[in-house]
Amino acid sequence: MIDALAQAEAAVAACLDRATWAADEQDLVAALDAAHRLEQRLAAVKLTLVRELDGRGTATAQGASSTAVWLRDRLRLGVGAARRLVELAALLDATPAGVRDALAGGAVTVEQVQVIADTVKTVHSAAGAEAADKAVGVLVDWATQFDAVLLRKLGTRILDHVAPEVADAAAEAVLRAQEAREARDRHVTVSEQPDGRLRLSGVLDTEAAALLRAAIDPLTTPSGQDDTRAAGQRRHDALADVCRLALRTGDLPENGGDVAQIVVTTSYDGLTRLLGTGTLDLGQQLTPEAVRRLACDAAILPAVLGGAGQPLDVGRQRRLISGPLRRALVLRDGGCAFPGCDRPPRWCDGHHIRHWADGGDTSVANAVLLCGHHHRHIHRGDWAVRLGGDGHPEFVPPAWLDPDQLPRRNHYHRRR
Repeated sequence: MIDALAQAEAAVAACLDRATWAADEQDLVAALDAAHRLEQRLAAVKLTLVRELDGRGTATAQGASSTAVWLRDRLRLGVGAARRLVELAALLDATPAGVRDALAGGAVTVEQVQVIADTVKTVHSAAGAEAADKAVGVLVDWATQFDAVLLRKLGTRILDHVAPEVADAAAEAVLRAQEAREARDRHVTVSEQPDGRLRLSGVLDTEAAALLRAAIDPLTTPSGQDDTRAAGQRRHDALADVCRLALRTGDLPENGGDVAQIVVTTSYDGLTRLLGTGTLDLGQQLTPEAVRRLACDAAILPAVLGGAGQPLDVGRQRRLISGPLRRALVLRDGGCAFPGCDRPPRWCDGHHIRHWADGGDTSVANAVLLCGHHHRHIHRGDWAVRLGGDGHPEFVPPAWLDPDQLPRRNHYHRRR
């Protein structure tokens, strides 16, 4: 074997010295096909060697913790590539002889072998050994025409060809298993970046993916010849447009006691003179241009403060009853007003400073934003809350915590 490989290596080295520019196109294509077949045959030889060395325990005998680690050092591979070699070598033992012969003959690739082995295993469990043997021949034939990705897709309907009597039931079982897997694995992660942007990542199930495609695909087409946005930028803008459309419907559920909406805080003079920056209800800053753009949208409510930072005009939306009051609290408190709490407004409830049952009214002067934890904490009665002379909430601790009972404020939500 060593002599044969040495001869093959010398022949390959000789090919590198040939002037390919002098060959005609037909010879170049034939040489490419031959090189590809040789590559697959060498892969089969390599896997056979790895399988034998792994079975003998050569790696551990030479002091390595595993065959993959030994291969990584010996062949200077990445750890992932080394592990894949070991896994594929072990797969050869469970692979039908016809598949191994196809790999050794250069008719299929290592990736296709993986697909064929997985598919044949599925067929065997669904329809038995005879159908699995038929599947090998069909899949090897397909492998001469299709790459590994398409081969895997075609393999999902292999039972139609080798065991049609069980194909429909098996296909339904596969779909149900896939649906259960999708339901288990579905997730979306929203990670806030230090500059206020969000990073989205996740996996959608088939139904949600179809809904997303249907919603954003019509909005991702270039708007004209002067549209220079990249495809990813167009998808970003389409997602934002879908969110705007959803907000305009008024059908979204309440979020913290108010319908879903965007609130931008700015000064009136800055808004009218195109000079003032704005602040979203979660604290991120917006440019003057962005503030003006949002203020022009009838579905996104401009919220204007007077010079002292007190609510001057929180606007109106016909469908809202208590919305303007809540927006005023968001502008004043910025989130949970309890000292040291960083919960944003959307996690908060409106709390009556003087309880409703005791005759307290529903107004900015008698309300404060509190997250669920601190809302329950205040109702236990250990702390007292009031508005200070500047109209902002302050909290008086119990005597056991602070004998002087000095009022405390939340300095986390600074909006000016």
